[in-house]
Amino acid sequence: MVQGLKETHFNLPGQTDFYRGKVRDVYYFENQLVIVASDRISAFDHVLPRAIPFKGQILNQIALHFLNASQDIVPNWLVGSPDPNVSIGHKADAIKLEMVVRGYLAGHAWREYKSGKRSICGVSMPEGMKEGDKFPNPILTPATKADEGHDEDISKEQILEREIISSEDWNVLSRYAHDLFYLGSKMAEKNGLILVDTKYEFGRYNGEIILIDEIHTPDSSRYYIKEGYEERQQRGEKQKQLSKEFVREWLMEQGFQGKEGQEMPEMP
Repeated sequence: MVQGLKETHFNLPGQTDFYRGKVRDVYYFENQLVIVASDRISAFDHVLPRAIPFKGQILNQIALHFLNASQDIVPNWLVGSPDPNVSIGHKADAIKLEMVVRGYLAGHAWREYKSGKRSICGVSMPEGMKEGDKFPNPILTPATKADEGHDEDISKEQILEREIISSEDWNVLSRYAHDLFYLGSKMAEKNGLILVDTKYEFGRYNGEIILIDEIHTPDSSRYYIKEGYEERQQRGEKQKQLSKEFVREWLMEQGFQGKEGQEMPEMP
C-alpha cells in the first residue's frame, strides 16, 4: 500500500528557518520560500492522524494552474515548481487575514444561518435562503489568520479599528479577492463546476501586495457539480460537491469540531 507523505525533514543549503503548517512544510531562505505540499489533511484547524497518498501532489498542481492563470490580474508569489509536491516563490510578509469569498450559502455560513444569524462578518444575509442557494452577489467574510488555534470571523470595521491593515490596503485586498473569485468562477463553469466559496491570503513583497499560498484547490475552496444543481436545489437535496465538507461532516458525526476537550477520532 502506498504511504502518504506525512512530513519532510530536509536541511537545505542556505536554509534560514522552517515552519510546519497544517498541510505544508515551509523552508525559508533569505528571499525565497520552498513549500512542500504534504499529504496531510486538516479540518476545524486540526490535522487528521493519517495522510492521504498523492493529495499534496494534486493540491500543488491545481494551485499552480490557478496561480499561473491569474498572474495577469493579481501579482503572486510563485517562481517555479521543480517537483509535483513543491513550489518555490518570493518570501512575502504575510498579512494576517484570510479573505473568504462566498458566492453561495454553504459550510460555515450555512451553519451560522441555520442557527438564526442573518449576518456574518458584518455582512447581511437575505431572509428565506436555504443551504446551497446563491447569494445575490458574492460576499466577503474575512477571518483572522491564527498562528495557532482557530481562525476567527472578523468584519471590515473590526479590521480597520484594530489597524490590522489600512483602508487603502483593504480596498486592494477586497478588489483582488473579488477579481480572483470572478476568474475562478468562470474557469470552474467551463469545466462543469460551480465555485461556491474560497479563501485567499496575501502578503507584502518589495512594497507590493501579492497573492500568497495556494488558490482554488479543494483544500481552500468548495465546488458544486453544475449538472443537476438547480434540480437538486428545487428538491431540497444535498448538492454534489468537491471539497473537504464530507470530512468535516464525518468529524461532526463523531462528535468532533476542534473544540477544547474534544478528541480527534480515528480515521476509517
